[in-house]
Amino acid sequence: MGLAASAAFRIAAHDHARHDLVSATAPVAPRRPTVLRAHGDERVDDWYWLRNREDPAVREYLEAENAFTRDVMAGTEALQQQLFEEIKSRVQETDATAPARKGPYEYFSRTIEGQQYGIQCRRPAGTLGLPDPFATPGAPAGEEVLLDQNALAAGHEYFALGGFAVSPDHTRLAYSVDVTGGERYELRFRDLTTGADLPDVVPDVYYGLAWANDDRTCFYVRPDEAMRPWQVWRHRLGTPAADDVLVYQEDDERFYAGVGRTRTGRYIIVGLGSKITSEAWFVDADDPDRDLRVVTPRREGVEYDVEHHHSTDHGDRFFVVTNDDGAENFKLMVTPVERPGREHWREVVPHRADVRLEDVDAFAEYLVLSERAEGLERIVVRRLADDDTHVVAMPDPVYSAGVGANPEFETGTLRFEYTSLVAPVSSYDYDVEARERTLVKRQPVPGYDPDAYESHRLWATAPDGVRVPVSVVHRRGLPHDGTAPALLYGYGSYEISIDPAFSVARVSLLERGVMFAIAHIRGGGELGRRWYEDGKLERKPNTFTDFIACAEQLVADGYASPDRLAARGGSAGGLLMGAVANLRPDLFRAVVADVPFVDCLTTILDETLPLTVTEWEEWGNPVADAEIYKVMKSYSPYDNVEAKDYPALLVTAGLNDPRVSYWEPAKWVAKLRALKTDDHPLLLKTEMGAGHGGPSGRYDAWRDEALALAFLLDRLAVT
Repeated sequence: MGLAASAAFRIAAHDHARHDLVSATAPVAPRRPTVLRAHGDERVDDWYWLRNREDPAVREYLEAENAFTRDVMAGTEALQQQLFEEIKSRVQETDATAPARKGPYEYFSRTIEGQQYGIQCRRPAGTLGLPDPFATPGAPAGEEVLLDQNALAAGHEYFALGGFAVSPDHTRLAYSVDVTGGERYELRFRDLTTGADLPDVVPDVYYGLAWANDDRTCFYVRPDEAMRPWQVWRHRLGTPAADDVLVYQEDDERFYAGVGRTRTGRYIIVGLGSKITSEAWFVDADDPDRDLRVVTPRREGVEYDVEHHHSTDHGDRFFVVTNDDGAENFKLMVTPVERPGREHWREVVPHRADVRLEDVDAFAEYLVLSERAEGLERIVVRRLADDDTHVVAMPDPVYSAGVGANPEFETGTLRFEYTSLVAPVSSYDYDVEARERTLVKRQPVPGYDPDAYESHRLWATAPDGVRVPVSVVHRRGLPHDGTAPALLYGYGSYEISIDPAFSVARVSLLERGVMFAIAHIRGGGELGRRWYEDGKLERKPNTFTDFIACAEQLVADGYASPDRLAARGGSAGGLLMGAVANLRPDLFRAVVADVPFVDCLTTILDETLPLTVTEWEEWGNPVADAEIYKVMKSYSPYDNVEAKDYPALLVTAGLNDPRVSYWEPAKWVAKLRALKTDDHPLLLKTEMGAGHGGPSGRYDAWRDEALALAFLLDRLAVT
């Protein structure tokens, strides 16, 4: 039966389908009411049936929406191509990353013009200069190609490299690949002396690889049916995957499992964490068959992470970053490896109310603390011999900086990465004693002039009086009279900080006079742990009202006006987009919601769905808690769609997305089509062969971004 005759849905002329982009008819998904009950409350979900991906009508509907999006955006095809060419022109397509030394080699990756994926390489340590960026891989003296992702991706619509770990003796490579976007990887092994893959193949693995010191044993992680990484396994080269040994199994559905190797190479660490509790186990990398030992048993609400250090003076010890004993912004402790329990922890850096300690990296003679203060990242070096401490200076007032690849333990040089809204990513080597930096690599951006733009920070005031930072970048001299087009970006979940970083694609907006801003809203981690706590669970609505306050501040300060202001966010930031579109549709001309988590209440109520139980500590448990149910229902974007005008919307989804199921954006769009009273474009674009991150190849990703930018520019009336 053809599409037009399908009983599942009909293609009908929408009452408001005609707009200034193109005349088109929009897909209309039929209503099939399903009653959902909880806590004495009933919700009628007319599009619940879209969850059944085995129903051919579901795929037909998604394809129809894709066709509609192509039709509506047909008038912008020239602009899309122009934007794609602009993005491509600002990327040095044949290039190499800054090399990182590990033992006798320097490891790096490179890209070749015309090829979608990266190539992993190495060369003898101490080689002067980077590889000639216009040479064929393997041409510079001593350079070896370890893994060409383009060759592995051949014949696949989607390709992603998951794990990549070289054995301690540098003779073998463990790597994992995904060709669906579903994030279930196949683990393979390669002999680096011959370049040939070994017969060992392990199916269905997740992120995380760690070699033992025998160069034959590799630890990996497996997900359960709900995509929760719950098991750590041990594989011995030359043996069947069926003979692999289960090292650890985490039965508490709130917890994820991960595995890694310490920088010292002495231990394998198995990390276990929920949203609020963590635990670490370890085994000697010289004796990988032994049982794991726990650092200290988990306690509800206590988080800790360990970093190994070894010296002749102090022996083996773990530095521990923890929030134990009420250290909301975390503190640094140390404990002997032979007595790692909590009762032996000794304080090194105390808790500070105004500084969030995020991480520690231990090297032979110093520690590097990754901290956040006054909404900005900072890198702090602490010499172990005398505890002398200093902050690594940064050149811009608004920036992003973090510790880079530092695989060597015995070193006096720290690699760190620096960027800002106007500065491309730069890799520096920092001499910790001389306190001098050396530029190793700066992201080349042909044709870009950073002096043509300026960035700074504003502050908005939320309804409860809290001040919310906003990072702004625009063309120098842009008028502040409300006439400029503007785009406000936000996320605000999981304590993830959206720091001011450079974007090649964003330059196409800035060149056209668009002001770009980041709303550093509660739920993120920009201003410490309390900032996160005040934007989760029952306080989640603060995230949405913070974003609205930031938008209102941009209008009040003349950076934007509602008829020329757009908003964008993805995943949990897509939930943000749905919530603010419901709350203040009058404040935005257009919204781009990438893989949006918009049917959050139904998802978090369904314990059979991937990751639901693990999410309860972030959003609350509406199954058991009637008050949380009420709060989530009050802001769930899908549940709060109304018969009113909405901004123009571009919504994306991934059919194989294991994080935000495709039906969430699909149901949201279907409901908006049925209820909204305006004639603004409403578009759904579903990647039928990809997952959460969209297209995997870089050229495909650029074209995808060009579509989103063209939509925004068209809606904001920017030529």
